[in-house]
Amino acid sequence: MIKSQVNQNSQKILIVLTNHNKLGNTGKKTGFYLDEVAHPYAVFTKAGFKVDFVSPTGEEAPIDPKSYNLDDPLNKQFVENKTVMAQIKDTLSPQEIDLNQYSAIFFAGGHGVMWDLPNNKELSKITAAIYEKGGVVGAVCHGPAGLVNVKLSNGNYLVAGKEVAAFTNEEEEAVELTEEMPFLLESKLIERGANHTEADNFQSHVVVSGNLVTGQNPASATKTAEEMVKLLQ
Repeated sequence: MIKSQVNQNSQKILIVLTNHNKLGNTGKKTGFYLDEVAHPYAVFTKAGFKVDFVSPTGEEAPIDPKSYNLDDPLNKQFVENKTVMAQIKDTLSPQEIDLNQYSAIFFAGGHGVMWDLPNNKELSKITAAIYEKGGVVGAVCHGPAGLVNVKLSNGNYLVAGKEVAAFTNEEEEAVELTEEMPFLLESKLIERGANHTEADNFQSHVVVSGNLVTGQNPASATKTAEEMVKLLQ
């Protein structure tokens, strides 16, 4: 197991959120998937890490309405935390990020990320820098969309040669959004040289490949965060 080379004391974890709220041409709203932020947030903070939220624009990150399930106690706790919701409404911008503060970066999913995370060069640079200093990179569900264009200093894609998990083409078909997506995430990861692995639709599946931790779907969010924490401790 590769341990992070950065000091955990006073280190933070950066959660990346989408600003995009339109679900293709469906007329429906999207955003980040609440479970994929609330559950990892609970894991990170319980382990003693401070958490910041960043988005491409540094503005409000919308919650995907279909994920707004407050019967889930961690979701309820998250949205009722006024400090956290203030951070969600006014996220940090990539330009405000001090790399020295972060030992890990985590890309939450939700369909919105498919539009605004892949081509954000600033977030890609931040991700590569955290990874190359020995930090941990994590992503769940559609979150790995934020990794598909991340290149390391040697010019290789970060995901090339790594085992990864992400929302599968089969799962996208099951939710009937294949035609709405700007690209298919599983296919793009394979195109970038990743070894894509998967479980049955909507079952928890998490892969640790060096300092990269990825999960397949919302059911994988908690374990993805837990595996990140193991690497950081």
